[in-house]
Amino acid sequence: MTIDNSFIELISHKNTLNKEQFKILALDYPALDNWKELALNKEVSKNDTNLLMLLKGDLSLKAQEQIIKNYHMVLEFNNIKAKSVYKTTTTQEIPSPKIEDDEEEHIKIYCDGACSGNPGEAGSGLAIYSNKKNPVLLYGAYEKDGTNNIAELNALYQALLIARQSNNQNIISIFSDSKYSIDCITNWAYGWKAKGWIKKGGEIKNLELIKEAHYLYEKLKDKIEINHVKGHSGVEGNELADRMAVHTIKAKNKDFAFYSYNKVEEVLSLTSY
Repeated sequence: MTIDNSFIELISHKNTLNKEQFKILALDYPALDNWKELALNKEVSKNDTNLLMLLKGDLSLKAQEQIIKNYHMVLEFNNIKAKSVYKTTTTQEIPSPKIEDDEEEHIKIYCDGACSGNPGEAGSGLAIYSNKKNPVLLYGAYEKDGTNNIAELNALYQALLIARQSNNQNIISIFSDSKYSIDCITNWAYGWKAKGWIKKGGEIKNLELIKEAHYLYEKLKDKIEINHVKGHSGVEGNELADRMAVHTIKAKNKDFAFYSYNKVEEVLSLTSY
């Protein structure tokens, strides 16, 4: 991709970039006054383009590095060679596992949110399945003063981000037990957007998050399906995502992190609300 003015505007926050974004573009940091001119017409790979968008915002250096590590995790999970992708100096090259030519990959992402008190401390969790492999478990998006709805939206938004980063040719299935978050993004958002993001009867709660998630959904809707699953009904993926959401409240981490485990049964035995 060739960097143009519209893309610079897309990835900028308060008219500038953060340290890792400048590194990806091979530009000096702190920024020079003419950094936009220097960035114009640079050629960047598709994966680096994705990273530039994911890194947007006033993020701490630790958060920037975590986003890059998570992105490389997604590449590895989807068996994508990452040699040409920008890496932080602390990220190690991980060899991609070999896939047999006749093996088609099918990805399922279960997402869930939890809240202690509602409103109260909230967190999100995901369980990502690829064929018959053990699921990858993620927990994060801690909110000190959150609600169950925002926790569910954060989880679904993270699932959409992961789907966007995948080059899988098959439909990616996303499962949520929150009809609210599904309807917000796939149904109600169209009416709100047509009316200038307003609704009768008051404000649209969690509007900015809904906007971002709906934008992603619009981009991805031909390669994903979002399904409702009944919560706490014994569906393994939903139960695992639930445990990760509750674990976030204990761990209190904003950035998503991997949960290490040996057996699925050990995770299912964790606390659930």
